[in-house]
Amino acid sequence: MSRIGKMPIAIPAGVTVEIAENNKVTVKGPKGTLERVLVPEMEIKQEGAEITVSRPNDLKRMKSLHGLTRTLLNNMIIGVTEGYEKTLEINGVGYRAAKQGKKLQLSLGYSHPVEMEDPQGLETVVEGQNKIIVKGIDKEKVGQYAAEIRDKRRPEPYKGKGIKYADEHIRRKVGKTGKK
Repeated sequence: MSRIGKMPIAIPAGVTVEIAENNKVTVKGPKGTLERVLVPEMEIKQEGAEITVSRPNDLKRMKSLHGLTRTLLNNMIIGVTEGYEKTLEINGVGYRAAKQGKKLQLSLGYSHPVEMEDPQGLETVVEGQNKIIVKGIDKEKVGQYAAEIRDKRRPEPYKGKGIKYADEHIRRKVGKTGKK
């Protein structure tokens, strides 16, 4: 039995969960509304303030989708109550970030500034000149946008210049040494 899949999901106060046919789940909370169509084979039941997910049989595919379905539902509930955020740090001389309306302007050592528009439902906050926080209610979108920002200039292993996640550790390499 899936350890994660069989755990019930508690629905906090102020959150409403609607389960329509074909497992179309709508979660409404204080921060917004999330909608997702989950695998139709999984059986999602709401009993009072708890949601349980059960699988029809023990095929490998069903076993793997069991825990995934439960985690996706849990992430939606956490998203509409607390929200998600990812922090990025910019390291390097002359590398900086600035915010203009809904546009994020990055100076990353290229001949031109890199501009990125905030996607629908996401918000970026710039703290100082080298810290970017991506906030939103959809965990998947927050992670994807943070990865797209990081891809504009990935951290390099010699000096550690570039955009990295706040909790990421960069493996450093030793540079060349001159001949004697």
